[in-house]
Amino acid sequence: MKRTMFTRLTTTALVATAILYPGVAASQATLACAQRVDIVAFLGDHLSEKLSAVGKLDPNTIMEIYTAESGNWTLLMSDASGRSCIILSGDKWE
Repeated sequence: MKRTMFTRLTTTALVATAILYPGVAASQATLACAQRVDIVAFLGDHLSEKLSAVGKLDPNTIMEIYTAESGNWTLLMSDASGRSCIILSGDKWE
């Protein structure tokens, strides 16, 4: 139960950040979209990031947070067709 609440809170906070900074989110989403399997493979192979949290935005869209032990993180939004976009990324994840 605590994990579910934490996941929802984290996802809500990250979505709110994307809304508050639409220019940054829009420019990254435009440049970093591909099939979900390709992005997930890249995050794992090149950045050592693994899935940490998942949140459902609506019946067709999910948000995923991938993190690495180094502190790097990536927020990924995927739709039902399998298309995904990197919305935000950063470092110092705790």
